Amino acid sequence: MNNFRSNNFGRTGFGGSNFGNNAFSQNPWEEIKRLFKSNMLAKLIIINVVVWLVLRIVIVFAGLFNVEITSDLLYWLAVPAHINNLITHPWTLLTYMFLHESFWHILFNMLWLYWFGRIFLEFLNERQLLSTYLIGGLAGAIVYIASYNLFPRFQDDYIKSLALGASASVTAIVMAISFYVPNYRINLLFLGPVRILYIAMGSILLDVLAIDSDNSGGHLAHLGGAMWGFLYIYMLKNGHDFSTIFNKIPRFNFSGKGKKAKKTKFKNVYTNERPKSDEDYNMEKKQNQAKIDKILDKISKSGYESLTREEKEILFRSSNKH
Repeated sequence: MNNFRSNNFGRTGFGGSNFGNNAFSQNPWEEIKRLFKSNMLAKLIIINVVVWLVLRIVIVFAGLFNVEITSDLLYWLAVPAHINNLITHPWTLLTYMFLHESFWHILFNMLWLYWFGRIFLEFLNERQLLSTYLIGGLAGAIVYIASYNLFPRFQDDYIKSLALGASASVTAIVMAISFYVPNYRINLLFLGPVRILYIAMGSILLDVLAIDSDNSGGHLAHLGGAMWGFLYIYMLKNGHDFSTIFNKIPRFNFSGKGKKAKKTKFKNVYTNERPKSDEDYNMEKKQNQAKIDKILDKISKSGYESLTREEKEILFRSSNKH
């Protein structure tokens, strides 16, 4: 997941898969552009992979001239634990969550992002996925930095320590969807159907037990991401969707409200629809909630794939109202 250095970068991972059976069957560049436009999950994975490839190519070419630039790149892009370095490199709070060092590091991160990102988008929307990724990564960086500056255990390491990787962001997504639909099951090799909540809690337990390892910074960052994932879903279930702040930023406008409507020659549009009374509204709300509860019960018993197309559409519409 998060690579972490005390000028030794600790690592962790999460990862992804193929986006289609016909991927790169014709024009690879056109296929990449199509995937990038498809949904936010594809965009996040492609950005991570492209950043890794570009940096690896730069490092390889620099090596041909006997120039070692890996440390310099990490110094400018990985998030430091030392506050003075962070003040002079504030952008690293963002860049570190798209930065990976080795092939296995990015592979496992992207696999987990793909697997749990797909489940996330079955119930929540793309704006919520992006916000969970970015704020989860920020939360992971904050916990990592705070821990290295507060705990005596890290006094000898915090000055030269750096962290990188998408795993804090991915952990936030894993925790968020695991608490949103805790009874959702996935099939694991040799184990069969397992609730994703158990997978999430197991990974967090491993992170807690591994804090005293060589990759302390990475595991602390995971816990920061996990905290945000849990807190976000807690707020969401209580009617507060923190991700809506992204609609106030023009480049992150997911609602389409930023575009001006085309003018028509009719200034007023009249309908004969009668406004709902409070009683009608409450009755309709109660009926809709009963439908959702019934669908969630069906998922807990038989899994998401057992839903009919109509039931999936009802669940999707409900999630987009948050």
